[in-house]
Amino acid sequence: MHRRAAVFLTILALAASAGAGAAQQAQAPTREPDVIYVPTPPEVVDAMLRMAKVTKDDVVYDLGSGDGRIVITAAQKYGARGIGFDIDPQRIAEATANLQQAGVGDRVRFVQADLFEQDLSGATVITLYLLPSLNMKLRPTLWKLKPGTRIVSHSFDMGDWKPEKTIDLNGRTIYFWTVPARKDAAKKAPKS
Repeated sequence: MHRRAAVFLTILALAASAGAGAAQQAQAPTREPDVIYVPTPPEVVDAMLRMAKVTKDDVVYDLGSGDGRIVITAAQKYGARGIGFDIDPQRIAEATANLQQAGVGDRVRFVQADLFEQDLSGATVITLYLLPSLNMKLRPTLWKLKPGTRIVSHSFDMGDWKPEKTIDLNGRTIYFWTVPARKDAAKKAPKS
């Protein structure tokens, strides 16, 4: 009887350590986050989504999605689908918990990944709240997206790629661009 109990406990211990290792491996960031997490205020989230004219036909990609509030709000208010990308496993866990409470899990998902290594071509709207240097690093990728893709940035512009619209909301600036048609791209392309 004692031998059976010892074998059972050994199997449980091995299973637990294997499971913990798998969870740890799945959540290990590929590198340190580029920015500290600062949540976008709800009124700015609403203004960003309105500025992009998000509808139920849109797919919103939030780059550096934090707690998930932008894509969750896009799904709740506008019926859009969305993906939030964040490299920080803590943010992904928080976003996933928020998603479960929001009831839009059929329209939104979160991916723990380096946003600079993602295929963004499925987006019709891109939202971001990064840093000027990261916007500049992303700019060549954003410029190559489908013509008509809308891009909205909280607080930071894209250098000489001039925004089509800019609004100030209680001291917070929001910038808006549309990826131009290919025939216009050569004339309008920002310097890299």
